[in-house]
Amino acid sequence: MQAARRIIIKVGSSLVTNEGRGVDLEAVSRWAGQIAGLRAAGKDVILVSSGAIAEGMRRLGWSQRPREMHQLQAAAAVGQMGLAQAYETAFRQRGMVAAQVLLTHADLADRQRYLNARTTLLTLLEQGVVPVINENDTVVTDEIKFGDNDTLGALVTNLVEGDVLIILTDQSGLYSADPRKHADATLIAQADAEDATLQAMAGGAGTGIGTGGMATKVTAARRAARSGAHTVIASGREPDVLIRLAQGEIVGTQLLAGHAKLAARKQWMADHLQLRGWVRVDDGAARRLRAQGASLLPVGVVEVQGDFERGDVIAVQDSGGAEIARGLSNYAASQARRIMRRPSSDIEAILGFSEEPELIHRDNMVFL
Repeated sequence: MQAARRIIIKVGSSLVTNEGRGVDLEAVSRWAGQIAGLRAAGKDVILVSSGAIAEGMRRLGWSQRPREMHQLQAAAAVGQMGLAQAYETAFRQRGMVAAQVLLTHADLADRQRYLNARTTLLTLLEQGVVPVINENDTVVTDEIKFGDNDTLGALVTNLVEGDVLIILTDQSGLYSADPRKHADATLIAQADAEDATLQAMAGGAGTGIGTGGMATKVTAARRAARSGAHTVIASGREPDVLIRLAQGEIVGTQLLAGHAKLAARKQWMADHLQLRGWVRVDDGAARRLRAQGASLLPVGVVEVQGDFERGDVIAVQDSGGAEIARGLSNYAASQARRIMRRPSSDIEAILGFSEEPELIHRDNMVFL
């Protein structure tokens, strides 16, 4: 945190809305004050805020989170007004300018829209503006949604090449077991973000106000770590938690990244939550991909699934179904099915043309 120059802060619905009672103006004001301190220290800050649906539920008099998509969209439309007003007021009182940015996964899945979103956010940071990001729940559907704002926070971290993702929650951090059920549970102060045992510690779902839980936070940390960003999970109710973290104090749980940052285009490929299809490769091709980072040739492909087009991001699976890479396909699914298990020299004879000898070139592939 002390060395971080670009920080993404995610706050959950239960914090923003005081457990669903409505936007907590005092809490928003406290976070704005701390963010002002971070900005004064020369750090770029992006805020990812949940709470629109929860605030909308309160305004509409709903005590239970609805299941129907159209009701969730309506609640988000109503609640977003109060959420934006609260942040605008809090930052303006400190002489700061805030900007509202609403995203869907489709915005990050399309390469041009991804670049537009990235350029907009970087321009806002250059101008000293604090972007306040939320999922565009008023138009989102199951097919194009992030699923939770922990995931959105990780994707934004990768989008702008952030150094640290701070997830503020109503818990003190990640425990060895659910502290609400196990009195002997201990707080994990520091761990490798990609430690496979963390998921079991994280447990299950979140509250009736939000959609996340500790499990989504661990998954988000792992996703952020893939592009070299560290994650802190801490209580949003801790006094001056952001300032203390920036001063080097260990608060909550630190999940450290073990990778260097991926190139921006490979981040984009890695961050696709929904893919148009996948291919399965034989053991020989899997070994070459893993050991050499080689291009994927059609001869190594044994199965093609989905309805993807040329240029779509697809997954590459080994014979056991584990995803080992993803990348931009040089051929549509219908063409890939015709040339799989065949040498590249046969492509032109089979299809009547040959775009590339590879199904996926190594330069257009990210290895997972």
